[in-house]
Amino acid sequence: MTQTIRIIGIDPGLRRTGWGVIETLGNSLRFIGSGTVTSDGEMDLASRLCQLHDGLAAVIHDYQPDEAAVEQTFVNKDAVATLKLGQARGVAMLAPARAGLPVAEYAPNAVKKSVIGVGHGEKQQIHMMLKILMPKAEFKGNDAADALAIAICHAHNRGGERLRKIMAG
Repeated sequence: MTQTIRIIGIDPGLRRTGWGVIETLGNSLRFIGSGTVTSDGEMDLASRLCQLHDGLAAVIHDYQPDEAAVEQTFVNKDAVATLKLGQARGVAMLAPARAGLPVAEYAPNAVKKSVIGVGHGEKQQIHMMLKILMPKAEFKGNDAADALAIAICHAHNRGGERLRKIMAG
């Protein structure tokens, strides 16, 4: 017996954290909502992280997902920026975990491969494939689009993810 699973994908960022909610039943995908949680760049880091947490917690409360997926952090040359992104990613994992959701993590290349078929691609390719996979999808900006792609990646991989956890546990 299969049931509809609601998934929130989260694309973490300190300035803008994208979110996208989909439902999956078997191989079908349905767009539910998407958007961006922002933080005030004039505020201190702790306050900005609180803004991200509170925004994500509100989205989770409003959309009631069953599972969450977060993009893994990539390391860049600026160590300070990487550390701040890691802190935002921690909030992106904490909010759904506090709501009792299982949280999966996916590398950026895995997300792209799941949505466009290759691990390296342009943002426009992701946007085009989102419209093909979910014609009713609405998203403003790359952060919300990336979050939807993360949710789709999880929808495609969640069975294998669950099996890996069972085998590891």
